[in-house]
Amino acid sequence: MLRPFFEEQPSAEEHATMRLKNKVAIITGGGQGIGRQTALTFAREGAKVVVADVNMTAAQAVATEIEQSDGQARAVFLDAGRAESVEVAIRSANEWGGGINILVNNAGITRDARMQKMTEDQWDAVIGVNLKGVWLCSKYAAPYMITHGNGVILNAASVVALYGNFGQSNYVAAKSGVIGMTKTWARELGPSGIRVNAVAPGFIQTDMIATVPDKVIESMKERTPLRRIGVAEDIANAYLFLASDEASFITGTVISVDGGLMF
Repeated sequence: MLRPFFEEQPSAEEHATMRLKNKVAIITGGGQGIGRQTALTFAREGAKVVVADVNMTAAQAVATEIEQSDGQARAVFLDAGRAESVEVAIRSANEWGGGINILVNNAGITRDARMQKMTEDQWDAVIGVNLKGVWLCSKYAAPYMITHGNGVILNAASVVALYGNFGQSNYVAAKSGVIGMTKTWARELGPSGIRVNAVAPGFIQTDMIATVPDKVIESMKERTPLRRIGVAEDIANAYLFLASDEASFITGTVISVDGGLMF
């Protein structure tokens, strides 16, 4: 029966349907923002969650929060741009979980500057984490998935990869590359039962935009048909759908979660 709009709506816990029961999920950049919310959402839906982050204090806090809610979680150190760190973290996750079913390549950084003023260090840092890091994590996780004949890789793209953005040559290049890799890996890994998709968030309320002036945020709201800024739950819910069996025939696609900004 439909609930009248004025009745109290069910909580997230009441909505939980255990769509990821017995699945092992690695969330990179899982210590804060969208990664943190994705880790909490996946755990609520029954997944064993590996919270992977370069900030172990933040990662452990999220793992502890999950465990206090009767979920299963483990924090691991992961520097997404460094192969040795990634290999160790992915191997540790596999040993702890007894397999890897889901990888969410969420870790990302920004180092904004106009093209002609951007330094090589700024370029390399963003490409190293946001593009190379996605490749490294997927490279080391995929063999474990292939062994079991199934798996899901979800990549964090961005709407800026679709229209560009002032002062973000490095970030746009990385996210455009992520979209390309997503489509390539869907073809390469599909025969092994592995689905690969990407989510392209719009303007999302996270710590990353905490310093953005209010007038800019209000401008973004006006440009967005739904007239609001997205929240981390909006992206986590998209990841949840794509990770679940409900999306079992979806691969190689990019889903924009942007309030209509790009349609």
